[in-house]
Amino acid sequence: MVGLLSLSPMFFPAIFGALVLLVPEVASKADINSVRLFGAQGVNLWKLEALRDANAILSQEPSLGFHSQAPFYDYERHGAAVSNLPPLRGHWFRQPIDHFANNSRTFRQRYWLNTRHYKPNTSAPVIVLDGGETSGEDRLPFLDTGIVDILAKATGGVGVVLEHRYYGRSIPVSNLSTDALRFLNNEQALADSANFIATVKFPGIDEDLTTPNTPWIYYGGSYAGARAAHMRILYPDLVYGAIASSAVTHASLSNWEYMEIIRRAANPRCSNHLEKAIQRIDTLLAIPFAKRTLKGLFGLADLEHDEDFASVIESPLGAWQAKNWDPAVGSTDFEQFCDALNKPLLGHDPEILIYDNITQMVTLPGGLRVDLSVYNYANYIKENVVSQCPPEFTVEDCFGTFDDKKFQETALEHDWRLWVFQVCTQWGYFSTAPPDPRRPRIVSKLLTLEYESKICKQAFPPGKYFQVPPMPNITAVNALGDFDIAADRLAFIDGEVDPWRPCTPHSEYARNRPDTILRPFKLIPHGVHHWDENGLRNTDDEPFDIRKIHAEEVDFVTAWLKDWKPPKQDH
Repeated sequence: MVGLLSLSPMFFPAIFGALVLLVPEVASKADINSVRLFGAQGVNLWKLEALRDANAILSQEPSLGFHSQAPFYDYERHGAAVSNLPPLRGHWFRQPIDHFANNSRTFRQRYWLNTRHYKPNTSAPVIVLDGGETSGEDRLPFLDTGIVDILAKATGGVGVVLEHRYYGRSIPVSNLSTDALRFLNNEQALADSANFIATVKFPGIDEDLTTPNTPWIYYGGSYAGARAAHMRILYPDLVYGAIASSAVTHASLSNWEYMEIIRRAANPRCSNHLEKAIQRIDTLLAIPFAKRTLKGLFGLADLEHDEDFASVIESPLGAWQAKNWDPAVGSTDFEQFCDALNKPLLGHDPEILIYDNITQMVTLPGGLRVDLSVYNYANYIKENVVSQCPPEFTVEDCFGTFDDKKFQETALEHDWRLWVFQVCTQWGYFSTAPPDPRRPRIVSKLLTLEYESKICKQAFPPGKYFQVPPMPNITAVNALGDFDIAADRLAFIDGEVDPWRPCTPHSEYARNRPDTILRPFKLIPHGVHHWDENGLRNTDDEPFDIRKIHAEEVDFVTAWLKDWKPPKQDH
């Protein structure tokens, strides 16, 4: 079968749209983590992955049934352990699109239930997991073997995953234009959760499990972790307790500390190679006659803007966040990247004229001299990133970010727009170089706030009813508590080497706190991003630190519940 990509590069946006309409699940499967971290370049990488996956599916036999939209959760497809749960069908709850207007139109919000451990009429809790900035289907493993199931089993409670508005199938609009996205904000999404907790009637359960009749424990990780904390602060009468894991309660414009955590936590040899490579790359990019040769070494000679080049070569660093204690769900891509940087030069390479084994400097045709770490870096980028650009397209088609039209498609399949909109309006977190040029760094100094934030104007031109602000209104988030956000029965769980830690209450910028049963404040040794969220069927098989944090979460939640009292009944 001839791939649909065998067309003129001018049709790049149209091809993408056609493919995801033919294979609708492809867009949602594409790795949204790159968009969360790398902005416009992340969108390019997201589209390339979606195109590659779509072509792979279309090249298979039709009998595989890739067009089906099964309503049930497929444990094997999601990499979960074999489950004794019945098939998980999504349920629906009717929400106002605008909670703060009279007579608002409504939409259907999706959720899932786990009643495997439910003990009726025992004042057992509802454990609800906030789906956050992805399809709720991606959170279902945590309902089966992760934190929701662990807490439900310990308390006899009901487990719930609640999908976030605009994500997955909880979509209130017909397109993703600036105006259509104006109801995608923290306030509306928090009001969704509050309305759900206060009024939901679960199918198959006769007991009234709304508050105040039932204690609700709210869990979230990362962005959803901040939301868990916000729910406990803003709706204390509805949320009895909350666990905020890797909770980014501090919104910031420049998030340069993300890469600083990686620099300090990675293998020192790898960090040293990266620092040396980036320093040499930035030096050569400032020399007009040298930079084209340098870009060509990476397979990016025709990429016009140096900032785009710098953002492409930054992309492997995002793999750090994908590390996990469970090898079945974690990634080893960062380790493979470091291994590539550390690789010795073996045999004869026709691209090299001279290699000095003492200085580890490589002389290329034309006389350009680079450190071996730069040469290895270039080979990794060519083999693992540039190779994803189809031969029908130029590197500018694939990796350029200065053509506004590339970011203005508003059809629903372009769901990368959702988190980018939230970043541009309220949360920030633009990944930049450190502000002090003297500080050691592993990303180019060309990655400035101006460059990283330009996608906001590109992707979201002013609408009739809404305009994206010049810079995100991070005050709307930080006013809810920032680093100091705290309440009784509000737990913070973080990873020691989580690159998002600088935006959490465990940040070096935040005050230290005691760790108590009423206000747990825990750090997972060597942990990365919300490592407590996933679990194993047999928790005894989990690593010690994960088994320990899960046991501690059970301990403080059960202690909280001992103090809960049902409302007094009127006689």
